[in-house]
Amino acid sequence: MSQHERPNSDSDPPSSLAGRGLGGGVPWQTSPKLWEKLKPLARQMRCEPTLAEEKLWQKLKSKQLLGFKFRRQHVIDRFIVDFYCAEAYLVVEVDGGIHDYTQQEDAIRQEFLESLGLWVVRLKNEDVLTSIDGALEKIAHRLQS
Repeated sequence: MSQHERPNSDSDPPSSLAGRGLGGGVPWQTSPKLWEKLKPLARQMRCEPTLAEEKLWQKLKSKQLLGFKFRRQHVIDRFIVDFYCAEAYLVVEVDGGIHDYTQQEDAIRQEFLESLGLWVVRLKNEDVLTSIDGALEKIAHRLQS
């Protein structure tokens, strides 16, 4: 699937796990066993966001950005992504300093997410904290393409 194609949700049945924050018509599933492990971790991450994640969430929640709904700390397959917009097949990741040391893992994760037909926007903590408008503009650009 190319970067500009979208999965055909008309032909893909909703995931059997759609009611638990998974799938929702997207052709991936998290196994129930893995879901039970990731679910409490995602909840904890929502309760303890980084400063940059919290600042960005205040601008994304309640469909504030171009009317698109975002979820935070959302499980996709075996990963928990920072923000996810199902309507736009968009993942937004806010990278702190630790990501300077995990570039290879981040690249593998991004390649996997893109193989599912998702777009990934990566933002640095500093960019969110010092220029929230610039960060939102980058996300809005992807939402509008």
